[in-house]
Amino acid sequence: MVTTERGNGAIPVQTRKDFTSDQDVRWCPGCGDYSILAQTQRVMPELGLPRENIVFISGIGCASRLPYYMNTYGFHSIHGRAITLATGLKITRPELSIWVTTGDGDALSIGGNHLLHVMRRNVDLQIILHNNEIYGLTKGQYSPTSAVGTRTKSSPEGSLDVPLHPVTIALSAGATFAARGLDIDSQNLPRVLQAAHAHRGTSFVEVYQNCNIFNDGVFDNFAAKDVRADRTILLEAGKPMIFGKERDKGIRLNGMQLEVVELGRSGVTEGDLLVHDPTIEDPILHIMLGRMGYPDFPVALGVIRDVIHPTYDQLMIDQADQIIRKMGEGSLQELLREGDTWTVE
Repeated sequence: MVTTERGNGAIPVQTRKDFTSDQDVRWCPGCGDYSILAQTQRVMPELGLPRENIVFISGIGCASRLPYYMNTYGFHSIHGRAITLATGLKITRPELSIWVTTGDGDALSIGGNHLLHVMRRNVDLQIILHNNEIYGLTKGQYSPTSAVGTRTKSSPEGSLDVPLHPVTIALSAGATFAARGLDIDSQNLPRVLQAAHAHRGTSFVEVYQNCNIFNDGVFDNFAAKDVRADRTILLEAGKPMIFGKERDKGIRLNGMQLEVVELGRSGVTEGDLLVHDPTIEDPILHIMLGRMGYPDFPVALGVIRDVIHPTYDQLMIDQADQIIRKMGEGSLQELLREGDTWTVE
């Protein structure tokens, strides 16, 4: 067997096929989840980890079927609770690489409180949120990310709710890593997933995912190939924010506001543009970038934020070690019997 020195020692050379399970993939034909699955399986061999050290945990929804199709450990949990299971597993088995796969309804409705708290705690795991702006599994109700006016079975006259912005929610809750990708982008999405894994702390990745049955083409105004160059911007660390088919547009800061400018017009040069720095500690600029969107601004793709903070799981380990050094190993039996006890005859 061919082996290579990767991760924590010599492991067999792996390919995407090694991470493909024997289960039939069951999503609607043409669903964007197929592409997300393919890119995920493609990235796994590059992580240099044995399959038994990788776990995919999901809640309920179309995206939550993904663990069945990964030839790793996995757990299909209940609605909105994947993050709680992932947190418990990471604390007890810190050596594992844990991936939460979830949807906009699963993570931002019933699971919204857990999403907030995992961000502020900075547990070392990856969260991949498939955002199709609809409830697909339950047949087409509007979701927390659906645009105002979205007509569905549960909003026949159009949704009245102002939608949540997943990246904004994550950054506002203290996310140390936030990124965004497109389901059909086979170049940027794998890079984002690799960066999410490399980050130590909670990595949050929003993936725009087309639901061709209940919300087909909702992202076409910026994600379609013929308009993508003009209506999205790929953020790259240390590089000026340039976009457009002719690479003739950019983003600069005018006071406290972002603005789109044309290179060469009114003397504007690359030197006037913002240079992306995902490591800035203050998240305000990252939130501004994450909220950009069509029609006035391009949608930001790539890694938006990547800062280093202590992780919750490591802090717990350090705290327990300090107590053991101070008080000794202790005894579970003594703990159960200390204080007031009763004897039942």
